[in-house]
Amino acid sequence: MTQQIELSGVNKYYGAYHALRDINLSIPKGAFVALVGPSGCGKSTLLRSLAGLETISSGDLVIAGERMNDMPPRKRDLAMVFQSYALYPHMTVEQNLTYSLRIKGVKKAEAKKAADEVAAITGLSDLLHRYPRELSGGQRQRVAMSRAIIRHPKAFLFDEPLSNLDAALRVHMRKEIRALHDRLGATSVYVTHDQVEAMTMADHVVIMRSGVIEQQGRPLDLYDRPANRFVAGFIGSPAMNFIPGKVTRNGREIVLDLPGSHSLAIDLDLPPDHAVLVGIRPEHVRIATQGERGFDVPIAAVEFTGASTFVTTDTMPEIVFVLNERSSLKIGETIRLTFAPENVHVFDAKTEQRLGLKD
Repeated sequence: MTQQIELSGVNKYYGAYHALRDINLSIPKGAFVALVGPSGCGKSTLLRSLAGLETISSGDLVIAGERMNDMPPRKRDLAMVFQSYALYPHMTVEQNLTYSLRIKGVKKAEAKKAADEVAAITGLSDLLHRYPRELSGGQRQRVAMSRAIIRHPKAFLFDEPLSNLDAALRVHMRKEIRALHDRLGATSVYVTHDQVEAMTMADHVVIMRSGVIEQQGRPLDLYDRPANRFVAGFIGSPAMNFIPGKVTRNGREIVLDLPGSHSLAIDLDLPPDHAVLVGIRPEHVRIATQGERGFDVPIAAVEFTGASTFVTTDTMPEIVFVLNERSSLKIGETIRLTFAPENVHVFDAKTEQRLGLKD
């Protein structure tokens, strides 16, 4: 598969601050890649480094087979879509779309034809003569994307483009962006702090923390086989539960730090008394049936979302689980919970790296 973008050993320093640390990433032509992580993790710095808005301190950046380390932004042939839309307020939609073509010397009639074609693709045909102030947030975002599309770039770079929109419009626009990507056969790099956006839109997700790529891969692979506690807790909503535990003397069982000394059979060869964290996703915790083994916990919170119910226990650590129906559970009520050993993930308590379960 042809690689459209390749980063090898890329580092970025701001003085003594190490913002990007040995970044290695290959993006195939036509892929949709999401860079995701908490604020300050380096995802926007990485995107800006691709665009040429930041210079990398060391390593190599190759786009479409050409080394780009010292190439100015205008010669990289990448189109960036910003969070703020960055539209010219004194220009109509059509003028915003054709601006980059006009400064390249494209004839007016040819530029107008290109604008008409792109507007038809993005649903802007009836808005070409309006100004940005006359558009909704979703329409402005479509103009920003259309302005990128009209250039036929080597790749699209999206810098948190939906964060200014309300929740319902974000859901709608992420479907539009993904559909547009598929229609154009484009290569897209998409920065977001929203892991749901990353999981639902991307073919390949890159999870970053403190300038490091913690893990990358297909969305469901990251969900099912997180490399460490950070990735496990970051991907998934509600987040994964983490319960401290210790390996018992025979090395084949974990005693969890829960009421009633709940134990869990494991298929790991760990030394006795080894401290671990057991991860269990909310959808895998269930209420035990009559007489079934489990652990008794009081309820601290019951949240009704309509289609499902989120329940939080009054324990330390607290446990969140999901019921796929409306529930009559009450705060203060004590219930018995259980979960299957095959659904747990085991992490080393000290290093927080995932141990070999579920490989």
